Amino acid sequence: MVNTLSVKPADRLSARLPQSLSRLADLAYNYWWCWTPDLISLFQNINPDEWERCGHNPVMLLESVSFERLTQLSIDPVFAKRLKKVAEKFDRYMAGENTWASKVAPQISRQHPVAYFCAEFGIHESLPVYSGGLGILAGDHLKSASDLGVPMVGVGLLYRQGYFHQRLNRQGWQEDYYIDNPFERMPLELMRNAQGEPLTIDVHVRQRNVKVQIWRVQVGRVSLYLMDTDREDNDPIDRWLTGHLYGGNQETRIAQEIILGIGGVRALQALGIEPGIYHLNEGHAAFCLLEVARLEIQRTGKSFYDIEASVRNRCVFTTHTPVPAGHDVFSADLMDSFFAQYWAQLGLSREQFLALGARRLGDPWEPFGMTVLALRLCRAANGVSELHGHVSRQMWNVLYPERSEEKVPIGYITNGVHASTWTSALFDDLFSQYLGEDWHNKVLDPQLWEKVEQIPDEEIWWRHQVLKERLIAHTRFKLRQSRQDRGEDAGWIQAVDHMLDPKALTIGFARRFSPYKRGDLLLRDAQRALKIFGNQDRPIQIIFSGKAHPADEEGKRIIQRLMEWCKQSAIVNRVAFIEDYDMHTARKLVQGVDVWLNNPRRPLEASGTSGQKVCFNGGINCSVLDGWWCEGYQIDATGKGTNGWAIGKDAHTSDQELQDKIDSESLYQLLEETIAPLYYDQDANGIPHGWIKMMKASIRTNSLAFNTHRMIADYVTHLYAPGAVAGVGRSLAKVPTA
Repeated sequence: MVNTLSVKPADRLSARLPQSLSRLADLAYNYWWCWTPDLISLFQNINPDEWERCGHNPVMLLESVSFERLTQLSIDPVFAKRLKKVAEKFDRYMAGENTWASKVAPQISRQHPVAYFCAEFGIHESLPVYSGGLGILAGDHLKSASDLGVPMVGVGLLYRQGYFHQRLNRQGWQEDYYIDNPFERMPLELMRNAQGEPLTIDVHVRQRNVKVQIWRVQVGRVSLYLMDTDREDNDPIDRWLTGHLYGGNQETRIAQEIILGIGGVRALQALGIEPGIYHLNEGHAAFCLLEVARLEIQRTGKSFYDIEASVRNRCVFTTHTPVPAGHDVFSADLMDSFFAQYWAQLGLSREQFLALGARRLGDPWEPFGMTVLALRLCRAANGVSELHGHVSRQMWNVLYPERSEEKVPIGYITNGVHASTWTSALFDDLFSQYLGEDWHNKVLDPQLWEKVEQIPDEEIWWRHQVLKERLIAHTRFKLRQSRQDRGEDAGWIQAVDHMLDPKALTIGFARRFSPYKRGDLLLRDAQRALKIFGNQDRPIQIIFSGKAHPADEEGKRIIQRLMEWCKQSAIVNRVAFIEDYDMHTARKLVQGVDVWLNNPRRPLEASGTSGQKVCFNGGINCSVLDGWWCEGYQIDATGKGTNGWAIGKDAHTSDQELQDKIDSESLYQLLEETIAPLYYDQDANGIPHGWIKMMKASIRTNSLAFNTHRMIADYVTHLYAPGAVAGVGRSLAKVPTA
């Protein structure tokens, strides 16, 4: 008898489909589909309503759609041709051997890949194990590694309920709730042993042994392995260790990071994967360094200090946090509770072990820092923008007392975004026409982006306007849904139909509502803001979205103030807040807005990537000169921005109240005197040629540099295989070794 549990999920799904549609199962189980417009369209056309109900999950779609509908498609020659074409494209992609990485860095092999550890991965909304920028960056990292052929595996956690969902009550206050993820109906495969049983590893968490199972997510040519503890043979408390992303108390956090780091190394070992490089994306995974050391001690019989250099040589670290308070630290008491049996396996005393994470040695009250551990045991470290690299050297100079600040071994590799994921289908088609069918494979070529100037203004404008109309339709749908869920009166629900104007200047602001991001900077002078957004001659509208962390009361108050401001009669149709921000809404926003607004307190934005996404769709950035925008913003000989606008320019002060005043005044002035006049300077056909000139500059100057293909090239040549020559033009990296 065949053990049906050992049959691969794609094969089980294929058995449900008509023979001529069987390839849909293979395609559904590889997230390559999520950055392939032809395949997304194919899934959507199977049953558009069901596609929406399934949350754009192709596995759930194919399981849910009626067999009658499947048989209809099986005899549709047009659908058959489309499926054959995209399946052949997929097969060529997966079989590709002559990749960029194989030529530039052949020393990175499939036998010894890069192991990329992160607490969250934003691949697609149908895999909700992400919360924001860190996860989206990690997902884009894997996608570009796949495209460029970099041998890599991802390592993370599979959260039963992921990050929280958001709803706002009638008072505008954020409420949090959770939904179970149906792992068995998602594009996941539970790894099994030779007997067909789930493959598990053991991790000691406090006084208990915890069984951890491993799932595989296929992301193009890259495998992402996610671990979870929700098993019947675990203690009920331990089953919830992977329940929530960034939830729970300090004990939950340290337990999760033990599973991610120590468990992650053991999972790779159980899978027969021996990484050549361990890449820690943020400090959450730093405990993996201890497990790499333990295995090396076990293999060689040498002491910790004898193998320390060997461990360091295989490990690299990326930090994303520009303030000390944002880095994970654990008290000595907590470390005692979780590691009392572990440090002996490293041949270390308690004091020696705790010193690995101590910012200041010799202080008995010094907490154990995950970033400190990573910096001590990795051969190279980087921030995620040039400014963030500088801030990080200042922050961690204390660990290198013998060095001057500029000699601290923390460099930078500026973040990017995955072009194919974030470019709309309409602009993908536009670029295919004017830049070439294979533009996705040439994003690192400066000459490619110069061709943007050849695109007729009318062509780029009508596509942008269609995307804006789609964004407004999506916003109205989400607003109507929210008002119905709150039980608002019928008139207030119907009013949604009059929200926003597709012809009006539209600003987008979407990110985590943390106080330093200043989501309410626009409201600093409420009357001035009303005047600007209530202008009848040059209407401006804005769409907000984003969540405050459940424990961030001030972040929730910022959202509440925005919700109150939205209700004022002069702007009631011009300001909207989309609840429960996710990747689906993010795509609509970055592809449809005219202007992307970002106004954090400098220098607290390590990089930011949302503004990079709009560039691939003709959007223009209006931002504080922080993070990546310091490198992206360009000016002409007169000091005027050519590809966007800078809020506050270089006026910086440590007085936060004064800085808020300076930046808000600058923003108001830009909107009134520069941005709105440029947008509304339109010809008789409604074409704003001056605005489109800046749109093209935004695409041309930023798309080349701020994409993850360039970013991966920098990681390969500076961190993974130092000395390799990329030959891809511009680099945004400088990474010294420790």
